[in-house]
Amino acid sequence: MIIEKIIGNVKQLEKTPAHIERVYLRSDDLVKKIQRVKTDHGKELGIRLTANKDLKDGDILFQDEKNSIVISVIEDDVIVIQPTSLLQMGEIAHQLGNRHLPAQFENNEMIVQYDYLVEKLLHELAVPFTREKRIMNEAFKHIGHSHD
Repeated sequence: MIIEKIIGNVKQLEKTPAHIERVYLRSDDLVKKIQRVKTDHGKELGIRLTANKDLKDGDILFQDEKNSIVISVIEDDVIVIQPTSLLQMGEIAHQLGNRHLPAQFENNEMIVQYDYLVEKLLHELAVPFTREKRIMNEAFKHIGHSHD
């Protein structure tokens, strides 16, 4: 079976489908437009998205009267940074930007993929943070550029 579009997302449904097969993806696989995957029931699928839209946790790939196939994102090992001031946020954002490390923001938190050097830097700068396993709603995206 080839999946070319997302039907919807289970988080927007009023009623959860009766039987759900899951396709478990890492967050960095959410940006891939073409990939071969397998459900937790062993069914192989090809994903070839025609729309320029990234996959998200809960996206419905297939649905009929009895079954649904849904994307489930595997937890990422992340550092959740909670700066105590705008100055501290600016300093850490500058440091992480120099390392070209992609970040996501939720509420008052800056979230980056775990890296022991970032953990060391945060300790040195006395920036509050926690290391967590968290399901990310989108992939960490690297923005390409050069220093020409």
